[in-house]
Amino acid sequence: MQGKAIEKVSERILRLPGARSMGVIGDPGCEGLGTYNMKVYAGALEESAKDDFSLIVGDLVPSGNDLYYRVVQELTAALAGNSVYVLRGNHDTGAYAKYFGRKNYALLAESFAVIVLDNAMRIFEDEGLALLSEVLAMEEVRQAVIAFHIPTPNHFIRNCVSEEEFARLKEAYGPYREKVKYLLCGHVHSRFEDTADGIPLICTGGGGAMIEDVSEEIRACDVEHHIVHFYEENGVLRYRFANLGEDCYRRESENGILRERLEDAVRGELMAHLKYMMYADRARRRGLDRIATLFEALAASEYQHARNFYSVLENSGSFREGAGEFAAGENFEHSRLYPMMAEYASEQNSPLASQAYTAAAMAEKQHERLLKKAQEDMEGFSEGKIYVCPICGYLMYGEEIPERCPVCGGPSRQYEEFS
Repeated sequence: MQGKAIEKVSERILRLPGARSMGVIGDPGCEGLGTYNMKVYAGALEESAKDDFSLIVGDLVPSGNDLYYRVVQELTAALAGNSVYVLRGNHDTGAYAKYFGRKNYALLAESFAVIVLDNAMRIFEDEGLALLSEVLAMEEVRQAVIAFHIPTPNHFIRNCVSEEEFARLKEAYGPYREKVKYLLCGHVHSRFEDTADGIPLICTGGGGAMIEDVSEEIRACDVEHHIVHFYEENGVLRYRFANLGEDCYRRESENGILRERLEDAVRGELMAHLKYMMYADRARRRGLDRIATLFEALAASEYQHARNFYSVLENSGSFREGAGEFAAGENFEHSRLYPMMAEYASEQNSPLASQAYTAAAMAEKQHERLLKKAQEDMEGFSEGKIYVCPICGYLMYGEEIPERCPVCGGPSRQYEEFS
């Protein structure tokens, strides 16, 4: 389906003939427009295209300058499968109106209305509250969603508007409270459901930003990236969350030539990362700390490039399944691949290659053990300290760590500690 650009809203009230469902995406760009975040956003747009129109509940960009707005606008135009509307978040500053138009407006679908209010500065504007009252007073409006960025007071977070601001909102919708079916917001990089003034409050921020802990009850490890579908069922406006898997977007990876080139780019960037890190090590040993820092920075940059290219290709399962997938790979390496290659290298009178394969196989066996432990109980995983020999890469854990690496004999004072 041909994509559509984000709609620039010029009218206070827009009618959407034939629209009976809405997809909602929260906080796609406030942490930056890097490839990993934008892959989630791309998946969110594809999922949201199942609905008649989409609404982004704020923080479309990290900061409101022309460059970021152009980037996200062009990306949305290439990927969206329906009309996309946005509301202003606290990151959507500066040139917002230039690109997206009004900050307070209403969308009238066939069986429900969405009143979009700007509270990016933690206050509801008089203009928006007046519009809210006006739309709710319309006889044709029987079910309404009030959408804004920063949550109203709730039972989960304090990062919300004040009670005084909420009182102003309640005063505006008060005479028509029975029409307000949902309060909808973003801002929080997670999701939760609550009630405010007896009205269901839905908070969604899983459209691109990294998921964060909200409370002891709502942890990042329990929440996936997601969108929200609103739809009519037997005349009643309902909603459901739809999780976005790690493989939520596959367009580039399904193009054979492009996939091959991306894989080449990953390998090239990782090789550059390794070369720069090794050169940095050599510089440190010669006392050239500034040169070492330069090459460490170059290596970090190359790694991020590799990560971006790989994120386009990655089609992994859920987060919790990942440890099991990795363990299977480690098992193959230490039980079959590396022993076979070590034997071949030895037959070819290439002792250094044989030694490298043998040492790596011993470490991969430890990797598999730890990954299986992590998969069995991620929350209860209790290995407090893990050590890596910087000479050969052997990994050690447990109460008793040898004074010398059991593979290469490297001294314990050189071990890298991860705790």
